[in-house]
Amino acid sequence: MIISKTPHRISFFGGGTDYPSYYLKHGGKVLGVGINKYSYINIRRLPPFFEHKHRIVYSKQENVIELDEIVHPSVRETLKFFNVDYGISIHHDGDIPARSGMGSSSAFTVGLIKSLYALEGKMISKEVLAKTAIHIEQNLIQEHVGSQDQMFAAYGGLNMIEFLQSGEIIVNPVILPKNRLEEFEGSLMLFFTGISRIASEVARDQIENIHLNESNLHIMKDLVDDALEILTSEKDLKLFGEMLNETWKLKRSLSDKISNIQIDSMYDTAISAGALGGKLLGAGGGGFMLFFVPKEQQESVKKALHGYLHIPFKFDSGGSEVIVYEPNH
Repeated sequence: MIISKTPHRISFFGGGTDYPSYYLKHGGKVLGVGINKYSYINIRRLPPFFEHKHRIVYSKQENVIELDEIVHPSVRETLKFFNVDYGISIHHDGDIPARSGMGSSSAFTVGLIKSLYALEGKMISKEVLAKTAIHIEQNLIQEHVGSQDQMFAAYGGLNMIEFLQSGEIIVNPVILPKNRLEEFEGSLMLFFTGISRIASEVARDQIENIHLNESNLHIMKDLVDDALEILTSEKDLKLFGEMLNETWKLKRSLSDKISNIQIDSMYDTAISAGALGGKLLGAGGGGFMLFFVPKEQQESVKKALHGYLHIPFKFDSGGSEVIVYEPNH
């Protein structure tokens, strides 16, 4: 039995520039962090005592004989990619609901790949892990996903990630003094909008309009360097929060599916209560809203958003890892 845990992520700046259709032409850049909300995958070889050969348990349960019968796209394509010819049992459990804008589908794929390697008694580097997940999601499943979620799931940590026109991806860890990192982490508040949506459907609309949105995406990419400069200097971190407000306005302009009346109202309520800025995480349309809120205003924001679930969190620094390794059980 193998159990892996893989972090979800929060993206601060540069989202949208991690789609290959943009960065292979212009180069892309994102600033984000893995957090201590995880996708857990429990896998083991399934003994041949059952009518089915494979069992996959997530929000549904699938008992199948052939890999092609598997409905779950990531499980089906990942097992086929690895030519799994033995019976297998896969159980998934997550801290964050699916379709919530925090990279849950990529965390699942990364965790599954990591677990399959461990089941075979093999190690895999973070780079190969992330790039294999990108290949499976973008080329085999043909999801409308970018390339940042898989990188944060594999690497964890606070990073500025560059997507080069050559297709190469470079992970640059952001190193901060302990007290500044704690101040930054402590200024972020996460709320669930209560709306779930299929990220790839919202993303498809953005991808199809990339040629129309290039000027905004160029600005969003440049904001990554500005935000990084604030973090790594001695400037007031409140400037980071104000920049989030700017990037949210730009993001809303990329597609009419990104926001709606409820999300706009939630955002305006938080700003009125003391948040300096924020943004919807992921492709848009629902999921989680992140706000930058000075400590002294956090109770006020919590009260103002009392109808929404507040999710405390910490940064994750480890990335995807195997936490139980018992290959003979």
